[in-house]
Amino acid sequence: MGQILARSVTRGRLGLAASLLAMSLVVSSAVAQTGSEGLSPTLSAIKQAHTVRLGYRESSPPFSFLDQSGRPIGYSLELCEAIVEEIGIEVDDPNLKIDYVKVTSDDRIDAVLQNKIDLECGSTTANAERGKRVAFSPLMFVAGTKLMVPKASSVQSLADLKGKTIVVTKGTTNEQAIHAADKKSSLGLNIVVGADHEQSYQMLADGKADAFATDDILLSGLIARHKAQDRFRVTGDYLSYDPYGIMFRKGEPQLSAVVERAFRKLGSNRDLVPLYNKWFTARLPTGERLNVPISLQLEEAFKAMDDSASANN
Repeated sequence: MGQILARSVTRGRLGLAASLLAMSLVVSSAVAQTGSEGLSPTLSAIKQAHTVRLGYRESSPPFSFLDQSGRPIGYSLELCEAIVEEIGIEVDDPNLKIDYVKVTSDDRIDAVLQNKIDLECGSTTANAERGKRVAFSPLMFVAGTKLMVPKASSVQSLADLKGKTIVVTKGTTNEQAIHAADKKSSLGLNIVVGADHEQSYQMLADGKADAFATDDILLSGLIARHKAQDRFRVTGDYLSYDPYGIMFRKGEPQLSAVVERAFRKLGSNRDLVPLYNKWFTARLPTGERLNVPISLQLEEAFKAMDDSASANN
């Protein structure tokens, strides 16, 4: 009887010890799961990898393009790099690495949704339709769809292209705008598609299209990059309104706050306008100059990002 009781007590103690150990493991696991300091999924993954993946475009000057050595550069990438600094503060890792990932106009949204990139740093329009799927930074530029045509062309507007061939870049809001305008005005356009802006430009340069439709600033950037001022011109009324933003995953308020904070720091330090001028009015690292002064609308948007005391006086 005494031996049975002893065994029973021993089993009881072992059972209690096992229960306490199990509870300890559960608590430890819970602590480990919140060991990312309650970070959102994207920020937690960045902290674990010590890396931020930036999506870049190869042919969207001056926003995102390649320099002579093939390195991604541009206005949007500099804004993204400022966001990376702010992410470093948020995740307590000031030495985050940057992994540059090539995206196109057609796959950039999927790259965000499929967790292939953390920030998309290109020339992406922030509209309501896209806002249902992804999130955007504060306004960084305002553009609109216009036409690039040969200098000798008589085309002054989209109506002058009736029955002719126009090239657009796949996956852009410009593609949607041209299809809508064609349907509305019964122009009978032959709309062909390029894989990226460079291919669309080449189709126009090779005489395979009568015009190339995309955002006016991108057309100016391509003309400057190819030193083609004597070959092509930008014409026509605006066929769309395209506010640009840095794109990232939706449903992460913490990440959205970090992006907003980065813009507000740049605004409060009066860095946004000089950064704009660096890429739109000064000579680019690749040698060309766009000479596109900041619009009143964008300047006002930048002023709204200024949280400094002097801005409120």
